[in-house]
Amino acid sequence: MTDSRISRLSYGNLEQRLRLWSGLVLALYVIPHTLNHALGLISIDAMNSARWITSSPAGTVLGGIVLYGAFLLHFGLALAALYRRAHLRMPAWEAAQLILGLLIWPLLLTHAIGTRTGEDILGAQMTYELVVANYWLDSPWAVAQQSLLVLVVWGHLVFGLHFWLRLKPWYQRLIPVLYPLAVLIPILSVLGFLRAGLSVLDAAADPGWAERVFAEAMAAPPEAHAMVKDIQTRLLILFYGAVAAVLVARVIRRLYRNRHGTVRMRMPGGQTVTAPRGQTILEAVRAAGLPHASVCSGRGRCTTCRVRVGTGGDDLPPPNEIEARALTRISAPPNVRLACQVQPQKDVVIVPLLPPTASVRDANRRGGVDGAEQNVVVLFADLRGSTRLGEQKFPYDVLFILNQFFEELSAALRDTNGHYAQFQGDGLMALYGLETGLGTGVRQALDGATQMLSRLDDLNRRLEGELNAPLRMGIGIHAGEAIVGTMGPPTSPNFSAIGDNVNIAARLESQTKVLECVLVVSADAVDNGGMDFSGVPRHEVTVPGRTQPIAVYAVSDPGMLPPSG
Repeated sequence: MTDSRISRLSYGNLEQRLRLWSGLVLALYVIPHTLNHALGLISIDAMNSARWITSSPAGTVLGGIVLYGAFLLHFGLALAALYRRAHLRMPAWEAAQLILGLLIWPLLLTHAIGTRTGEDILGAQMTYELVVANYWLDSPWAVAQQSLLVLVVWGHLVFGLHFWLRLKPWYQRLIPVLYPLAVLIPILSVLGFLRAGLSVLDAAADPGWAERVFAEAMAAPPEAHAMVKDIQTRLLILFYGAVAAVLVARVIRRLYRNRHGTVRMRMPGGQTVTAPRGQTILEAVRAAGLPHASVCSGRGRCTTCRVRVGTGGDDLPPPNEIEARALTRISAPPNVRLACQVQPQKDVVIVPLLPPTASVRDANRRGGVDGAEQNVVVLFADLRGSTRLGEQKFPYDVLFILNQFFEELSAALRDTNGHYAQFQGDGLMALYGLETGLGTGVRQALDGATQMLSRLDDLNRRLEGELNAPLRMGIGIHAGEAIVGTMGPPTSPNFSAIGDNVNIAARLESQTKVLECVLVVSADAVDNGGMDFSGVPRHEVTVPGRTQPIAVYAVSDPGMLPPSG
């Protein structure tokens, strides 16, 4: 590994740590400060009595350096993360956290500069009485801005803490306690600020009260007040300039990457994602509008985005420190990588190992078998007479024919939203309804079966001179509950399904020989699809492993099927 590579790995890990620790420093200030506002429900004197908890540490030179340094560092790292994002498509919670974080700076400037420079430049002691009066005697917007600031800062803090801690096992047990507190504290804080403001308005009725409260601030020379305003203006310009610079830099980077080549990532079902070099697999897939699991949203702290890498895996860069630690935690085999960390430089074939709906519970599951109960539509397709084909043809000729056969089946799955699950000699298993539910899944599976049979007819016409007899196939379709997820040997897991209903679908495919048809679909599947099969022959069949007969429909010609729309 080169020195530059090591440097990049160390930087990525260091950046995460700095972002975390700077956020925790700010949390140690924000939480007691927000609680202190709630004391306004009692009185302003109560707020002043507890003010030392936050003001004393922050008022020292070292405390000020730590607090404001953490704020600037946290903001700077957020801008860096915004720049590195390949696209701005993101989960709703992440978008909310980003927007809240960007709102903090303009809302906070008036408050932070007013209180800090009020003491350092104006020489006034910034008591709660003075600060609250400054807002309430200014304008309704000032009151609304301060109230909004509390909610924005608290919301950003809660989002950050939640998505840091949610991977911790003990955190899940504490959510019933922490959730009410997370909602109640900012409400009490705003109510305390409002109650303190009403007290100020009552006190301001005394003609001498305002002169006493604002005496120190008003005694400062006009140049000092102008300096405070100038600092606020300059910092606002700095904020807007920094955000604009990041957005412009993103455009320049995208143009640069597009000029320096792209890579293609082939996914199950024949989907291909084209992306500029430098994007991670997760960024590329989501930029293409495709769903992909990632509980930690690409930070390498969970493993839900993991993929199995096929062709092109040897050309991928080795795992960085963050990725290696996560993969070791789940005992992942060498061909499993984190989509959020890998940046392909050449074309690659990938298979997501968890469904897009993977949750926190899936974050640290081992790299092998993994699944959950789900209603799914199962399709089995099998080539008839493959043994006889092998007797008549040389092995390479058989391979040539089978490759074209499976290419046609794969194209049919791609066109009808089917998920290729297993390869079984001269047949395959496919899943439908993973994201759409059983009704749509059944209709898509029937469309897929129709396409397979139609494509087989086209293949027979192309291979007419190569075959002694046309290729034939049988298809079985059933719907019901199964265990769906990542399963198989640890060295080569795949996203598939197991269970009694899967076995039934396989048995129905075999029934096509008995019923002398091309497709057998269970009555349960038809009922879930809401389709009219009154014109299709209905049978009761007994399959191995089941004592009760199963109602099925035997389709000898795809033209017998009713429209799926």
